[in-house]
Amino acid sequence: MRLAFFVLLSAATALAQWQMQDSHTKESLRGVSAVNDRLVWASGTHGTYLLTTDGGRNWAAHQIAGAEDLDFRGVRAFGAEAFLLAAGPGDKSRIYHTVDFGKHWDLQFTNSEPKGFLDCMAFSDERHGMVVGDPVNGRFQILRTEDGGKNWRYADPKNMPGAIDGEGAFAASNSCIAVNGKENAWFVTGGTAARVFHSTDGGENWSVAETPIVHGAPSQGIFSVAFKDAVHGVIAGGDYAHPEQGGNNLAVTDDGGNTWKLAAVQPQKYFSAVCYVWSKAGEVGLVAVGASDSALSKNSLRTWAFFLSEGFNAIGSAHADVYAVGTDGRVAAFRLK
Repeated sequence: MRLAFFVLLSAATALAQWQMQDSHTKESLRGVSAVNDRLVWASGTHGTYLLTTDGGRNWAAHQIAGAEDLDFRGVRAFGAEAFLLAAGPGDKSRIYHTVDFGKHWDLQFTNSEPKGFLDCMAFSDERHGMVVGDPVNGRFQILRTEDGGKNWRYADPKNMPGAIDGEGAFAASNSCIAVNGKENAWFVTGGTAARVFHSTDGGENWSVAETPIVHGAPSQGIFSVAFKDAVHGVIAGGDYAHPEQGGNNLAVTDDGGNTWKLAAVQPQKYFSAVCYVWSKAGEVGLVAVGASDSALSKNSLRTWAFFLSEGFNAIGSAHADVYAVGTDGRVAAFRLK
């Protein structure tokens, strides 16, 4: 997967440059959770998780014993406490939990549905979490906890609109789901459809909205969703099999996800993850990453400033600080000035 590198203005490019960091691993990384500007977690293949407590000057890479054949596609951390999501078919989809920086891990959940595949997770706080899984018997699976993972329960599938044949979620960056508070949640789909599902009651009941994002092929659709509040959000995706291809890959909403319109910014390439970031002055920016390039918009997706050519799978932000992870253990940081 490669994206074209566009230099819009030398000054604009100077605004956006990743600082590469040594992760001490070559595993493919797809999960990252920035607690603050110093404490960051990441996760990846072969049961791997990473941790830094000094803003990335030193990373420590670890494996969970007995999980070496799992792919940790998502991590969500709250200081010393963290949750890891393993994505895979059947019982390869699992959730692990630690409260002591990974010294001890508890296996909280193992998927017992042979047709199930968990894709991504989000937490509104340490106790309230939600996981999206691909459709089983024609309905997406929603796994919820309200007690920090002591109990994970599936939401009633009858309260979920039916999936279209060939529609699924992408476990590409742990950003196919977003939450705002304990009530609002959104998840996004791809394949034969590119839709946004929305819940206003913590994941119990769901509605669904069509979007203009490209879809049809298994490699096309929405890969990432982010909301800066309960009404303003962005979705990003495209075709990971043809990442150079432009088209309908970014859209925005200003009504909580009921309707979506294409973003004006060009070029629109394949992006696997998008997130909001706030400068110390309160300025809001959007950062998007794809297979070989990254982009920053500071004007609500009217224009881009492209980073120096670096590709990543996933991003996470803590106020002004953004961390990105990718293949071969690639980790980088960026601060919005």
